[in-house]
Amino acid sequence: MAAHLSYGRVNLNVLREAVRRELREFLDKCAGSKAIVWDEYLTGPFGLIAQYSLLKEHEVEKMFTLKGSRLPAADVKNIIFFVRPRLELMDIIAENVLSEDRRGPARDFHILFVPRRSLLCEQRLKDLGVLGSFIHREEYSLDLIPFDGDLLSMESESAFKECYLESDQTSLYHAAKGLMTLQALYGTIPQIFGKGECARQVANMMIRMKREFTGSQNSIFPVFDNLLLLDRNVDLLTPLATQLTYEGLIDEIYGIQNSYVKLPPEKFTPKKQGDGGKDLPTEAKKLQLNSAEELYAEIRDKNFNAVGSVLSKRAKVISAAFEERHNAKTVGEIKQFVSQLPHMQAARGSLANHTSIAELIKDVTTSEDFFDKLTVEQEFMSGIDTDKVNNYIEDCIAQKHPLIKVLRLVCLQSVCNSGLKPKVLDYYKREILQTYGYEHILTLYNLEKAGLLRPQTGGRNNYPTIRKTLRLWMDDVNEQNPTDISYVYSGYAPLSVRLAQLLSRPGWRSIEEVLRILPGPHFEERQPLPTGLQKKRQPGENRVTLIFFLGGVTYAEIAALRFLSQLEDGGTEYVIATTKLMNGTTWIESLMEKPI
Repeated sequence: MAAHLSYGRVNLNVLREAVRRELREFLDKCAGSKAIVWDEYLTGPFGLIAQYSLLKEHEVEKMFTLKGSRLPAADVKNIIFFVRPRLELMDIIAENVLSEDRRGPARDFHILFVPRRSLLCEQRLKDLGVLGSFIHREEYSLDLIPFDGDLLSMESESAFKECYLESDQTSLYHAAKGLMTLQALYGTIPQIFGKGECARQVANMMIRMKREFTGSQNSIFPVFDNLLLLDRNVDLLTPLATQLTYEGLIDEIYGIQNSYVKLPPEKFTPKKQGDGGKDLPTEAKKLQLNSAEELYAEIRDKNFNAVGSVLSKRAKVISAAFEERHNAKTVGEIKQFVSQLPHMQAARGSLANHTSIAELIKDVTTSEDFFDKLTVEQEFMSGIDTDKVNNYIEDCIAQKHPLIKVLRLVCLQSVCNSGLKPKVLDYYKREILQTYGYEHILTLYNLEKAGLLRPQTGGRNNYPTIRKTLRLWMDDVNEQNPTDISYVYSGYAPLSVRLAQLLSRPGWRSIEEVLRILPGPHFEERQPLPTGLQKKRQPGENRVTLIFFLGGVTYAEIAALRFLSQLEDGGTEYVIATTKLMNGTTWIESLMEKPI
């Protein structure tokens, strides 16, 4: 059992166990020794639901990464390909299978598509003459992966691009399937709210799927009270700004992949005297980040400026605990101290790691450039000088700062001004193409199509209305002991989370005007429950809302929702689901056209 998945109101271990069971059943169909050939992108998500020990129990002896030409030698009966349904991967698989056939003794081949089988892929395998080689061709519906006790992700890296640029609804279908799986395990969700075109489509798919399964009545008592479906393009602003929570900054600076982060090793080596700094490790330090670690659970969602005081308090507590050993006089006291030792040593190791990470982050956040960039972002978000060419952005382009940094800032200015004046937009585009190369013209086109970098239409800037009505900018933010969600960006309250907060209390009727300005329809659907399953809420018991971000979510938004869940008079606890955990950099990267 993964203990950190069951601390919340919703025990996400139930979902993890269900997907593990499905995996075990498939492995047992392929009797005998096995080698798994992995589509490399899947190894991270799979690591969150099944460690190597589980695979080993089911006779998995070897694991390889999917690469062209021949497979490495393996004395096994079965070779199983775990892959996403991508045509380019089918070509590599065919190459592998044909080279194995030439090699000698016959093997049994199997293929497991994650999360869906694809007729196109099977046709490609048929055209390449290898489809008949596979004994089992199945799908493994790993739609939503539990990351933490209140967090699920599909880890579909191209979902936003597919939905908003290519009008491809595949990831929306997977989202709807994932939600149906959740309802099968946790009961029908009585109320569905949504905002945005994709949200409307997912809700429609869910209603259609439910109609198709009318025969089987769901008799599980509902765990969730509400589902809120939110399109990413309803709030394009939030991911572009620099996150200022501890976890958000780790992701901004180093990138968190499937709950792991790789960090520069020098800060993590104990310094010995007289060493002269020789033999420094060269391999990155890899750490897992989730709420199973007590200290990380406490500091992950805090504004970075509030982390230092927590770490120093924790250091005092730990050193006092170790001092206790001098007071242990009797055998019983010594025995008690020794029994606590492993926990204390783990706490000391955890403190050392997070102190090192905080030092690494502080080196970045105290730099002049970080401060200048943050100042410009905060001016845009509070509505200052959004309608003219910005000097800092000009300087960044002239000094050839990383292109993604420039694009994030230009897009942020565009979103905070409901589009840029044509003259300003053309100036930025010209400067970017002349400095970084004309091959980026397709990227600029993609950003415009996604609504991130566009000309202002109708000559009207709606952002000030949205900002004032939803209180998106707060001047007096208490970063140490926050009273409002705006602490996650030191002043800016994420629009997406404000919508969730207002839905909970007093309801969206109070902001009808703003909802009409924001893109896409807003709607409400009810799913009738059989008699006897209606929930009678106890006095003081919070509602549980599942909020699904279609197109991605940032760690700062997750922190803001956790803050709302912990409010004493909040009335709602949130479980967060998304197509992808992301930040502004990975988001813009997903929209960039790779040079051919």
